[in-house]
Amino acid sequence: MALPDFIAKLPQGLATAVTSRRALAASPVVAVALVAGIAMASNRTDPAKVETRDDVAVPARRLVSTSRGMGDALDAKAKADAAANAKKAGRVAAEGIVDSYIHMGGKIGVLLEVNCETDFVANTDAFRSLCHDLALQIAASNPLFVSKEDVPTANLDKEREILRAQALNEGKPEKIVDRMVEGRIEKYYKEVCLLEQAFIHDNAKSVAQAVKEAEGKIGAPVKVAGFVRYALGEGIEKQESDFAAEVAAVSGKK
Repeated sequence: MALPDFIAKLPQGLATAVTSRRALAASPVVAVALVAGIAMASNRTDPAKVETRDDVAVPARRLVSTSRGMGDALDAKAKADAAANAKKAGRVAAEGIVDSYIHMGGKIGVLLEVNCETDFVANTDAFRSLCHDLALQIAASNPLFVSKEDVPTANLDKEREILRAQALNEGKPEKIVDRMVEGRIEKYYKEVCLLEQAFIHDNAKSVAQAVKEAEGKIGAPVKVAGFVRYALGEGIEKQESDFAAEVAAVSGKK
């Protein structure tokens, strides 16, 4: 007998219960197992039977037990999945690589540490490709920090002070200045924090989103531990000289 025909022969209340369990489980296999269990239960003598149609009789107590058992099983699976995800999120990324990138014939250099869980992951093409993309990002966008959490409070206070003064100088009402400042702080994060920047290969997503997508391909957590960016001549004061004065000094002129 086909499954729909079998369900049609069940009492009205029981047929509704079976149909709802099928919808909940969203699986024909589970639905067949449920109906088979009900059919097996119907062969046992029990005084608390529901009204029957034709040759189908199902003990009411067993129907309730089967329904609750299915619900408990689904709840247990959901809890197990949540625990597995939490355990995965808490795993320590203690391996990885230190990658390097040199740009513009030696004018810009980047050293980058990215961590993962195992040496095996660190040697995969997907992981190394991500590291290379992050090094390119750093060379091109010159972030100062990895994430929002790395920005010192002193830097944020100074930035807020500057942004507040700018807003007031623009004639913005006092009551909306603080809200404007916080909005501009978010823009500041996107400029100075690597994970908040727009990804160089796809400006529609952030670097953090690109890392998350890469984790899906790699199959393991990835953590950007830190980086250093060098630019030729950066931070060096160049001595400026007055060429005319030097010539006069050499010729004995004052």
